[in-house]
Amino acid sequence: MNKKVPDNEWDLVIQGRSALFDLKLKDIWNYRDLLMLFVKRDIVSFYKQTVLGPLWFFIQPLFTTLVYIFVFGSLAVISTDGLPQSLFYLAGIITWNYFADCLTKTSTIFRDNANLFGKVYFPRLILPLSIIGGNLIRFGIQMLLFLFLTYYYSLQGIDIKLSWAILIFPILVLMMALLGLGLGLIITAMTTKYRDLSFLVVFGVQLMMYTTTVIYPLSAAPVEFKKFISLNPMTGIIEAFRYSFLGKGEFTSCSIGYSGLVTLLVLFLGVLIFNKTEKTFVDTI
Repeated sequence: MNKKVPDNEWDLVIQGRSALFDLKLKDIWNYRDLLMLFVKRDIVSFYKQTVLGPLWFFIQPLFTTLVYIFVFGSLAVISTDGLPQSLFYLAGIITWNYFADCLTKTSTIFRDNANLFGKVYFPRLILPLSIIGGNLIRFGIQMLLFLFLTYYYSLQGIDIKLSWAILIFPILVLMMALLGLGLGLIITAMTTKYRDLSFLVVFGVQLMMYTTTVIYPLSAAPVEFKKFISLNPMTGIIEAFRYSFLGKGEFTSCSIGYSGLVTLLVLFLGVLIFNKTEKTFVDTI
């Protein structure tokens, strides 16, 4: 007669159903080596078989900045709050890119990894978290470029003032990551049934950028559109980032508090929907 082995004697017990709010944080910690492996894979795959390799981390924001200077600075003559155009646009570009990359890459998690999810068990949140981690390394490299440019302009006599708000910089980075993660989890769950939604994500993110202060300061926005622009949670984050490092921007406790509240709400809904969908998505994708 077979003797039943108690669950607590097994290294791992995989159950078909679990609580909706069970994030399996202990499992994520136990699989931290896998998380680091996925982060390394994302970084290496970005520049694998390219001529310039990791230099693309610098080239992309630099070229985008030059385009913005020509189009929005020279042709459209949009105000930059008295800041050097390259610094103003680069600040918006690197913050927006971190958020947008977290969102767009997370939004295709189920579609891109359906075969992997169907063959082996690991905490499903590992993959979205690896995207956040990989993009964070890229953001850190681009921050070095931004800090170097800031230092260069300060040597040229440009009045650039660091603000006390630089102390909340880690919180701003966390908010960008969690906001992108939450929105990405919601979208990837919806694409299991509505696959054409994935085609709208990149286009939608590009349009969403124009409702933030990436290419213009909030102070230069028309009064009738100012409240609408402020409803985008990334507006408060970008304004706070510029205020922290450059001393210019409409940064208030209300604006950053609103962005934080929306981030937590979106993250809560994202994790909730993701946990519900990941149990059955293999049957529908």
